[in-house]
Amino acid sequence: MDIGCLKVQGILYVGTGISGGEEGARHGPSIMPGGNKDAWPIVKPVLQGIAAKAEEDGLPCCDWVGDGGAGHYVKMVHNGIEYGDMQLISEAYFLLRTVLGCDLKELHAIFTEWNKGVLNSYLIEISAGIFGYRDADGTAVLDKILDVAGQKGTGKWTAISALDLGIPVTLIAEAVFARCLSALKDERLQVEKIFPCVPIKFSGDKKQFIEDIRQALYASKIISYAQGFMLMRAAAEERKWNLNYGSIALMWRAGCIIRSRFLNDIKKAYEKKPDLPNLLMADFFGKEIVKAEKGWRRVVAFAAEQGVPTPCFSTGLSFFDGYRRGILPANLIQAQRDFFGAHTYERIDQPRGKFFHTNWTGAGGNVTSTSYNV
Repeated sequence: MDIGCLKVQGILYVGTGISGGEEGARHGPSIMPGGNKDAWPIVKPVLQGIAAKAEEDGLPCCDWVGDGGAGHYVKMVHNGIEYGDMQLISEAYFLLRTVLGCDLKELHAIFTEWNKGVLNSYLIEISAGIFGYRDADGTAVLDKILDVAGQKGTGKWTAISALDLGIPVTLIAEAVFARCLSALKDERLQVEKIFPCVPIKFSGDKKQFIEDIRQALYASKIISYAQGFMLMRAAAEERKWNLNYGSIALMWRAGCIIRSRFLNDIKKAYEKKPDLPNLLMADFFGKEIVKAEKGWRRVVAFAAEQGVPTPCFSTGLSFFDGYRRGILPANLIQAQRDFFGAHTYERIDQPRGKFFHTNWTGAGGNVTSTSYNV
């Protein structure tokens, strides 16, 4: 849609992302408007009037996002992060239940306690409520729900956009794939007979492992949001949007599905450094990751040893380990690409942007492939 053409016709187009579900519809959602900024003074009183208000300061969870489709894009990333949050919480639940044997009463107590700390959020709160909910016959509703997750597509769109922009939004992508894997219920039941699960043996400190799971959940959540904001930054650079990342975090504090205490820390990080390349570079989040790292590693390692799937805990940790390393094995990949396809490579002893080709076999000559990046 050409917003400029609409303006010539006297139409100021606004595309608005909205999140909040049933509760947002009743009490005010998070509203993310974008489009023609000339329209903002006109619609601002209405949209901010109906938006949710943050408990901390009463500010409306609605502000101008940016030109063009910026509002809908930010809403899409919100939903992608939502996919990640839900999968991470589900992995924590699965570990607590399958490894530690926690019943639903214990799970309700654990999640209620977690909701009092750094993990305070709408999704943790409703998960605690789900664990305590009983059917008319007194049995748990959760235990009657088929383990096949649906999806409407926004997580997939986020992952596709990340691939298009070359941004490693690995956690959201794994959350999408986890839902896809859950949909293969009939096949999973067949394969379970071929590769039966070995009984899980846990002989450690139960209280400590619960704390380790909390730390793994918290650290992975930091990675998920860091990746989501990386993606918005890349999209803004490509589309010439002037996104205010601190303001976006504020818009998500109430009304929307991912609302949480955590978002205030993101706001503070961008207030301190508006051009922050990645949340992991902020002092607060760097320190939080370091504090959670040991427990996070213990959880992922134990889950791998026992055959318990933790795709988002694991990919979050893998991203962290890759992102913090100055040297990765991609030099071999480049050598392989040049060997079989003359795709060229850069050298560490030459300026960036200068490409080279090696005649690896002695028969390939000096002809090279066109150099380009996806």
